[in-house]
Amino acid sequence: MKLQIYSLLLVVSAAVAIAPPVHATEAEISIPPTPLFKGGNLLSPTPQNTAAKSNLLSLTPLFKGGAAGEGIWGSLAQSRITQVTAVQLQQTDKGLEVILETPDGESLQVFPTSFSKTFVANIPNAQLAQNKTFRQENPASGIASVAVTQQGTNNIRVTVTGTQDLPKIEVGRSNRALTLTLPEAIAPTAQQPTPEAPVPTPETQTTPEVTPPADETTPPDGLQPPAATTEGDEEVEIVVTGEGETGYSVPDTSTATKTDTPLRDIPQSIQVIPRQLLEDRNITRVGEALQNVPGVFSLEGGYEGYADYYQIRGFDTSRGSIFRDGIATDVWDTSETVNLERIEVLKGPASVLFGQGSPGGIVNLVTKKPLAEPYSSISGTIGSFDTYRGELDFSGPLNDSKTVRYRLTMAYENNDSFIDFVEGERFFIAPVITWDIGSRTSLTVDASYTNDSRTPYYGIPAVGGRIADVPRSRYYGEPFAEYSRDGFELGAVLRHGFSDNWSVTGAFRYISYSPERYAVFFSSPDEDTGEMTREQYFSDGNYQRYIGNLDLVGEFKTGSIQHKLLLGTEYRQYIEDPRFQFGEYPSINLFDPVYVNRRFDKAPTFFRDDYDETWGFYIQDQIELLPNLKFLAGVRYDNYQQNRTTQDLGEPRIDFEQTDTAWSPRVGIVYQPIEPISLYFSYSESFVPNFGDTLDQADEPFDPEKGRQFEVGLKADLNPNLNATLALFDIRKQNVLTTDPINPEFSIQTGEQTSKGIELGIAGEILPGWDIYASYTYLDAYISEDNTYEVGNRLPNVPESTIGLWTKYEIQQGGLRGLGFGLGLYYVGDRFGELDNTVELPSYFRTDLALFYERDNWKAQINFKNLFDIDYEAGTSGGTSITPGAPFTVSGTLSVEF
Repeated sequence: MKLQIYSLLLVVSAAVAIAPPVHATEAEISIPPTPLFKGGNLLSPTPQNTAAKSNLLSLTPLFKGGAAGEGIWGSLAQSRITQVTAVQLQQTDKGLEVILETPDGESLQVFPTSFSKTFVANIPNAQLAQNKTFRQENPASGIASVAVTQQGTNNIRVTVTGTQDLPKIEVGRSNRALTLTLPEAIAPTAQQPTPEAPVPTPETQTTPEVTPPADETTPPDGLQPPAATTEGDEEVEIVVTGEGETGYSVPDTSTATKTDTPLRDIPQSIQVIPRQLLEDRNITRVGEALQNVPGVFSLEGGYEGYADYYQIRGFDTSRGSIFRDGIATDVWDTSETVNLERIEVLKGPASVLFGQGSPGGIVNLVTKKPLAEPYSSISGTIGSFDTYRGELDFSGPLNDSKTVRYRLTMAYENNDSFIDFVEGERFFIAPVITWDIGSRTSLTVDASYTNDSRTPYYGIPAVGGRIADVPRSRYYGEPFAEYSRDGFELGAVLRHGFSDNWSVTGAFRYISYSPERYAVFFSSPDEDTGEMTREQYFSDGNYQRYIGNLDLVGEFKTGSIQHKLLLGTEYRQYIEDPRFQFGEYPSINLFDPVYVNRRFDKAPTFFRDDYDETWGFYIQDQIELLPNLKFLAGVRYDNYQQNRTTQDLGEPRIDFEQTDTAWSPRVGIVYQPIEPISLYFSYSESFVPNFGDTLDQADEPFDPEKGRQFEVGLKADLNPNLNATLALFDIRKQNVLTTDPINPEFSIQTGEQTSKGIELGIAGEILPGWDIYASYTYLDAYISEDNTYEVGNRLPNVPESTIGLWTKYEIQQGGLRGLGFGLGLYYVGDRFGELDNTVELPSYFRTDLALFYERDNWKAQINFKNLFDIDYEAGTSGGTSITPGAPFTVSGTLSVEF
């Protein structure tokens, strides 16, 4: 049904307070000489497991020499991800215990650190069952909060915050569990109230929402809180939230280095959009998600309505800039989000590891992985303009030992639009299977199928340098126009650890898609009459990609210097056979359109066959010179070959061949004066092959288009769950093709484009239940050398200033627990539509809002976009054709987990 809103009265006030960074201090960690558990407890060991009970967990030291916690995530060779099947919080005679249970007694690595009054234990290569989050406020005297959260895909973070001082923590291991004991923390009782954790009155007591397990020695599947410990009739409230409740702070990534590395140790700006943010904003397309990232401009609605279009640091994302799980996808499409765990954006040239691509950066789509515990989720959305969408997400083990696991995600969407005749339909399915072949070897096979059909949309023409004064809903194509695409991907990743320090990963991906576009284009209007000539257009073809990677990672020492070495090779083969058709079509009037609605025969007249092949070899070394001084160096060599055959119907066939080589270096350094602060500097390069005609056909091919960047920045952990990144950069894109001034039919290689700017990003949790994802960007992107356009002209669609804020708050306790709201504020400065700088798009300020209620295993959510229904121009996808922003829209979503 079409939703119409006739009146809306709403007053919104928002305040964002960010705590200043605090100095790190060494956490007091001790290993008890005796086991932490005694007989009769929930996890007491059986006699045959006594040996395991006394085998205490050994800790990696903090910094060498006793400085603050190191924060490195542990062995890269560990391919097996350990599941934490239950989290318990209980009082014993030793103190308050936080218990993380694992199947079959699997061990967990712990890397501790601390900030002011907060102790943090980072546990790599581990996942919470069903990604559930454990949080308890004021659980004991002297303890303000205890939280266990999933940070990223394969890391768990335990956070214990004291009310006045840094808590004392003892870490140990017993049968099937890791325990963190707070020996000085005693749960409050009615006879022993404390100022820090007051005893609730009977009117404010909350009964834990816990279903007792049938077998006291075996917790149920999934993440379950224990039965509350009672002393003096006092009960402890346990808060367990659903899948994805991981907050907005992600501590580590593999995109920047192809190794699991904390963000604070990477000498380059990288932003991560977590799953939770996608769900809170009800985002279903990657392009829309990128609006939150500093330095990224994403065109709302995408390129002609059927493909994501975004720029990073002022430069268009080009061929080779989009990746899925670190493997190039090179698919011109609107990417789905239903199967994504997070989106990672690496800023600046990245050719050292990822080959040819834009100097602005790359986007890596990290997909959801199979879970060891059963998980199911179903959601449905109804929204404005007859939008209907359903999503499914199923996961779990396929055998009793849980060594074979699966995940299946699906989505179906059908929608109209605020634009006349524009509609779309999409079906997506993505199965994944992971097989743990051995303790050090795993194989993951994934596939996806997409069927997409929608109306291509070319915007509204510009008149007099501004968007034409016509209704924003007007369409100047023909009602029968359609874009359709069938896409299939098949991938496999094999990982093997030779030892704790050396591992190898081989990955392969096959991509096949067949797009078809059947449409009518229009030209710029006559400013006196408004008449626009039009042209019929048809294209189709089959596109295939074969991509393979092989990476060897090892850790070793040379004296006191620690190395993390990466050796890799990549092969890409692209095969394409597109066909095109152009022809005249009746004109249309800008102010009084009359649709002909006359279909034309599909009869291609231009044919092309492309065969592209690339070999790349790279080496990288992450060097720890001192515990707080890290150096990164890498270089890549690429050999690229293209063979192209073109033919106009009735004309001779033309064969073209070109071979390019390129070296792409990167160096960087990170200095951490104190634990929560990282200062960094980096230099990196990128390349993209250039194709065109020189005046002398006998000349050598054009050199690749090169990008180079200098970047300095600061990364700060404002608290254990809140981080900030400040970056200053200078990018030059050189060897840009420009028109030959002697013969305009040919090109010369003298152009240069420059982008300088400042970016600030803040992400994470300010207070329990209060999350923020904020960005500010100042960007000066302009032509620095050219033969055609005026030097100094700004690059298209690049605003000087952008501000993005999304913040949400969820009530944590009481009868309204689970109720929350989110607020989005987006400012985009004025921009030019094309390199001539004759078409201008004014600035705009947009407000979004979300209301949600989450309880037990279900969640209801309402999202409002463009709350105050402002008119704005989202951008241009063809120079003088402007895409209007969407008006006020509302959507309602209901989701259930089971």
